[in-house]
Amino acid sequence: MKYYIIAGEASGDLHGSNLIKALKNKDVNADIRCWGGDLMQDAGGTLAKHYKELAFMGFLEVVANIGTIFKNISFCKKDIQLFNPDVIVFIDYSGFNLRIAKWAKQEGFKTNYYIAPQIWASRESRIEKIKSTIDKMYVTLPFEKKFYEEKHNFQVNFVGHPLIDAIHNTPKINEVAFRKEYNLDLEKPIIALLPGSRKQEVSKMLTVMLSITSDFKKYQFVIAGAPSLDLDFYNPFLKNSQINLISNKTYALLQASHAALVTSGTATLETALFKVPQVVCYKGNWISYQIAKRIITLKYISLVNLIMDKEVVKELIQDDLTTANLKKQLTKILEPKHRVELLDNYDLLEKKLGGKGASENVAELIYTNLNK
Repeated sequence: MKYYIIAGEASGDLHGSNLIKALKNKDVNADIRCWGGDLMQDAGGTLAKHYKELAFMGFLEVVANIGTIFKNISFCKKDIQLFNPDVIVFIDYSGFNLRIAKWAKQEGFKTNYYIAPQIWASRESRIEKIKSTIDKMYVTLPFEKKFYEEKHNFQVNFVGHPLIDAIHNTPKINEVAFRKEYNLDLEKPIIALLPGSRKQEVSKMLTVMLSITSDFKKYQFVIAGAPSLDLDFYNPFLKNSQINLISNKTYALLQASHAALVTSGTATLETALFKVPQVVCYKGNWISYQIAKRIITLKYISLVNLIMDKEVVKELIQDDLTTANLKKQLTKILEPKHRVELLDNYDLLEKKLGGKGASENVAELIYTNLNK
């Protein structure tokens, strides 16, 4: 069978790589072409476009790069036609993927969606487009099945969350060796800084994260560098600083960390599953934020709180993300009593997400449906 998979971000590259491995286990003749990154390529996919060329964040940033986006859409359609897959699998990245799905359905291609568009957060009206363009949907958050089926009469499959597998399959580090390899202090507890993966968000987040480091002398701060960003990009933030940067080793870093400051997104869930107490941070372009808060109706922005339906981790959003507030909340999660409560909630969170096997579940469903 021929599979065309489209992922547009680092998290999609991770989940796409595990899906490719699972598909190849199911289908020894699988021919897979993809949009993604190094992980999907290493797993056996033929890379058509790297996600580094696709990472635009926020309303204004999208508008500023609209020409590039339309060129990518045009290229994608032509590339699909040339490859002529048996099925197209969309992974997250809904703004782009739903455009391609509409066209693909009209062209007669089978359309599957893995890691569903978050229409429960905003623009719920997109459900009609999804119902008319997506043949099969595989959801990864427990509340999504009820949302799609009971509220919108659209049948979906809950497959579990792929992060459970990704983290379970991550090799356990030798912490002493890890610290020595990256010239980290062997005694001081590590506080990880996860400022995101796009230039726009890192520029906003890292400055305020670094502003509190001098107040926590007993700890060492380490920045998790994104695989999509070069070292040169981080250098201005590291001038006159003793802060370490470790690129493309976020999971290893989280295993060694005592606490973390995390930009809202998939990383909040990853940090929770590694059982690291965290403060969730977000600050975007002012105009983009003003638009977003008028169309997003959620009580929380972090996946941890959304899944648990309560405030498990503190969220500092936009004007609340200040040096004073960040210092206060980090101090709180370093206190033993609060840490115990937080870790207990993390255990409940993992149970809610289901067990291992999301990638295998999706691969089985895709392959079985193709052979019906």
